[in-house]
Amino acid sequence: MDEFLQSDNEVVLLCTSILSLSDVVKSMPFQCLKRPTLFADVLSVKEYPRDVLLQALPPESDLICTHPMFGPESGRDGWHGLTLMYEKVRIRNEAVCSGFLHIFASEGCKMLEMTCEEHDKLAAKSQFLTHTIGRVLAEMQIEPTPIDTKGFEKLFEVKESVANDSFDLFNGLYVHNRFARQQLKNFEVAFDGVKHKLLDRMNE
Repeated sequence: MDEFLQSDNEVVLLCTSILSLSDVVKSMPFQCLKRPTLFADVLSVKEYPRDVLLQALPPESDLICTHPMFGPESGRDGWHGLTLMYEKVRIRNEAVCSGFLHIFASEGCKMLEMTCEEHDKLAAKSQFLTHTIGRVLAEMQIEPTPIDTKGFEKLFEVKESVANDSFDLFNGLYVHNRFARQQLKNFEVAFDGVKHKLLDRMNE
């Protein structure tokens, strides 16, 4: 790690898991940096890495928080049309930052600038909810049948896509996104509401 940070990099891209970020950052010998460096992360939550890195990075280091809204599977045939979310948290060297973002823009990514807070609000309603539903379906052990509807096929795809991700990712999406907790409560309330409507109809 010492040699890496001493190698005069303009950009350091952090690609850790959500749960391991803090330990990885604590292990980094920032005193070995030879120049002001741009640090970027690609975690699926954004307020958490922003706060960890702002606390740990040298004050002269720049920081951009990003979330490529695709992974190895969805991006294997190219990135054209896929979204990269980013926030320029602390940027002094605009040239280096622009060069980093150009890597994604030149591949055809849709570049979406928004705050880390707004990202986490939206991600709780989309990514976290998708993982929650997929995990529930996995617990139910749903499998294809000879009479599947298109709707069920889509549900099965959700279950299968989530099954390829570790539970640590799901845990990180919940623990380190403060908006996910309310979303889980909303899911529980909505499920109970649907259940009660069915039971009420049975008693009519």
